[in-house]
Amino acid sequence: MACSGDEDGLFPVDDGLFADTFSEDNVYKFIGQELKISQVFSANLGVAAPVWDAALHLCRYFEEQSLDLGGKRIIELGAGTGVVGILAARLGAEVTLTDLPLAVPQLETNVSANMPSSGWPSVPPAVLPLSWGQDQLSFPSDWDLVLGADIVYLSETYPRLLETLVHLCKNGAVVYLSSKMRREHGTPGFYEESLPSRFHVELAHRDAKQNINIYKASLRREQ
Repeated sequence: MACSGDEDGLFPVDDGLFADTFSEDNVYKFIGQELKISQVFSANLGVAAPVWDAALHLCRYFEEQSLDLGGKRIIELGAGTGVVGILAARLGAEVTLTDLPLAVPQLETNVSANMPSSGWPSVPPAVLPLSWGQDQLSFPSDWDLVLGADIVYLSETYPRLLETLVHLCKNGAVVYLSSKMRREHGTPGFYEESLPSRFHVELAHRDAKQNINIYKASLRREQ
């Protein structure tokens, strides 16, 4: 989960939430892959630091659906710790992990820590800064999948997120977005109104207990 936009105004940081900088390492296992993910809790990173439940749900969804990610060109938005994209890269996808510049060092650390002993099955994951609505045109539109986990939580960013998704999906990419459905942040409205204005949207999975939905979307073709 990481917000992308103007870093000073839209990168949520709770004063005092991370008064001291500390790190925490966790191990996650999906689809036969063991991932060692470092989380650097600090005032600078804010919400980009933790592994959010929605990211783990998306990893588990890929496992349960037995999706073949080998050879797929994948870009992850607001990657945070990178757990989703790193799993995809370990499974043979060609992955680009993106987030605000502040989150790039944490992503780079986790990519380096999770290189398989035999090397990456495809190419090493790329880690690049991407601010929604600002520099998406620097990225191509020929992806197979666009991923995001808990990136829909700040209503000011929704128009820019939509603009970025439209650009990335021009050549037919499929979007998977996993979200905690925070009504107070307008998350349901993004999926019920904003995203359907440009995309065909379907609910692929719902965890009612944790209030987490996974949506699958594809760009509507202009008539």
